[in-house]
Amino acid sequence: MREIRNVRVITLAAMLTAVAVILGFFKIPITSLIEIRFQSIPVKLAGMLMGPFVGGTVGILTDVLSYLVRPTGAFFPGFTITSLVTGVIFAIFLYKKPFSMFRVAMAELTTGLLCSMLLNTLWLSILYKTPYLTTFMARLPKELVMLPINILIICLVSKAVHGIAERFLEPVRSREQ
Repeated sequence: MREIRNVRVITLAAMLTAVAVILGFFKIPITSLIEIRFQSIPVKLAGMLMGPFVGGTVGILTDVLSYLVRPTGAFFPGFTITSLVTGVIFAIFLYKKPFSMFRVAMAELTTGLLCSMLLNTLWLSILYKTPYLTTFMARLPKELVMLPINILIICLVSKAVHGIAERFLEPVRSREQ
């Protein structure tokens, strides 16, 4: 929670939120219930780099601002909860811990199961008034295919961003010690 008091952390969180909102404009629709999106990547990075509070906050802000900038129907707070949980999960697995593909895979697997398959399926079944199990089974193949792709994307993006972010946040971390 101390992180949020630092201007550098707030700046990086704001930049990641802005990137996430912009990425929200791009999606690959498969069906009315299934889409491939990249908006969660900056939320995951925020959790990895700045902790659960900042990761969750970036998740909340990303969802709310995306809706305000480009509404696609009625606002549904369930997806905001999913976005918050995504940032927190990645912080739990990767914040202030050695980076490894295994940790990314575990974070992505947990996010895929808890957020995508359980929570988002629940929100979609509520919104579209479809049976939960039917919606779950329709979404399962996409999630299975996307799991290794998401792991690869997060590993590549985090390698590219991690060095820059670490140098940017270095003064913050040196004051914490």
